[in-house]
Amino acid sequence: MKKDIHPNYRDVVFYDTSSEYKFLTKSTIETNETIEWEDGKQYPVFKIEVSSNSHPFYTGKKMLLDTAGRVEKFNKRYAKK
Repeated sequence: MKKDIHPNYRDVVFYDTSSEYKFLTKSTIETNETIEWEDGKQYPVFKIEVSSNSHPFYTGKKMLLDTAGRVEKFNKRYAKK
């Protein structure tokens, strides 16, 4: 293998900010923040907004969008005078 061409492959904690869910896995992602894991060691942490713990497809919870407000706003803006 050639030296200095491969990314740093290490343990990284992914932190889902919407559901406070954390999981430890291997990754090459670069981050400056660290967090203490359950084993007492410090690991780099990468914050994400959606994971399998918070995504509607995996949780079965549907998200309700405010489409009525959007339609009314559109009709009001483009109504014939």
